[in-house]
Amino acid sequence: MELTAIIAEDEPILRAQLKSKLARLWPELAVVAEVGDGQAALEAITKLRPALAFLDIRMPEMTGVDVARELARGDHGRCHVVFVTAFDQYALTAFETGAIDYVLKPYSDERLGATIERLRERLGSPSGAPLQDLAALADHLAARLAPQGERLKWIKASIGASLRLIPVDEVLFFQSDEKYTLVATREVDALIKTPIKELVAGLDPEKFWQIHRSVIVNATAIENVTRDVHGQATVRVNGRAEKLGVSRSFSHLFKQM
Repeated sequence: MELTAIIAEDEPILRAQLKSKLARLWPELAVVAEVGDGQAALEAITKLRPALAFLDIRMPEMTGVDVARELARGDHGRCHVVFVTAFDQYALTAFETGAIDYVLKPYSDERLGATIERLRERLGSPSGAPLQDLAALADHLAARLAPQGERLKWIKASIGASLRLIPVDEVLFFQSDEKYTLVATREVDALIKTPIKELVAGLDPEKFWQIHRSVIVNATAIENVTRDVHGQATVRVNGRAEKLGVSRSFSHLFKQM
């Protein structure tokens, strides 16, 4: 079966450059569509069902992150996403995970070659390319790359029939279910209705790490990180017995542990 891809990049010169480099470095890959905005990218993916989509982060109509959110709904076919970005090295920490491939502009043969090798390995695995958790990745990227506003200092939470203001620094972790988010401290457990993705946007990303689509931990409270035989990481925080699982999308946070 022919391996196909689309390129979504709003700068025609960069779009042509990426196509040319892919043709030289990955000749067996067929680029079946080139588009200049996110809406056109989504339409091309839905119609052509490519194996790969190279999505510029910043595009008119819909951003690459917006397209990833739509793909997460599962109605557009199986597609592995490679984000294209001009962000600096600090912003690129959001991409450093086996689940998120990226290409840095301006395109270099070395960076593009490394991405191609990773993609070839993933696509050539016996089980096929694993599906990315695109919803979680999109939330993560949106939070990391958005302009930083004023950070949360207090959490207004219900404890029984009373309302309490909990200093953010006292929170050990947040864990959500379908209706509520648990706010866990050393002394109390409280419930709020704020979803995880909204909390991520208001918390300091250097201190509060999202480790799962439904979990944020206070990095300063982490007691230990363990891994099972399959490499799946689990986090425990000081003063709590819970074992908090780390999803593949966020495993890069503990790659040195």
